[in-house]
Amino acid sequence: MGIFSKIRDSIFGKDDDKAKPGAAAGKTAPPRPAPTRPAPTRPAATQAAPAKPAQAKPAPMAEVDVEARLASMGEGKDLNWRSSIVDLMKLLDIDAGYANRKELAAEMGRTDYEGSAEDNIWMHKQVMRELAANGGKVPASLTD
Repeated sequence: MGIFSKIRDSIFGKDDDKAKPGAAAGKTAPPRPAPTRPAPTRPAATQAAPAKPAQAKPAPMAEVDVEARLASMGEGKDLNWRSSIVDLMKLLDIDAGYANRKELAAEMGRTDYEGSAEDNIWMHKQVMRELAANGGKVPASLTD
């Protein structure tokens, strides 16, 4: 799993959690018993062909308010996650060391990452843009 995937999953929840109803809230729905009433019978001459079951459409993914989620996670912590990639990674309990930041920069398409302040500012904005591209609601103040 890449560094960006860890960031995305920490904010949006893991894909496994999305597939399970109630998993995001830490609850699982109890299994429902199958219906037990018998199907009505009709004379063979008047029986119509069985109707095709309706195709289940996947529910649209709810847009995640990235800023609100991070603000909630950051309550009581002295981190500048709004502009610092290091603090953002710390907030998400991801190792913010140089090697991980260099790997993240490569994932974002940057091969000349050196860890400068300018590099880190660029990377923070790029991560926010990628979160928006992956279904997150990210205000312009975090991407520009």
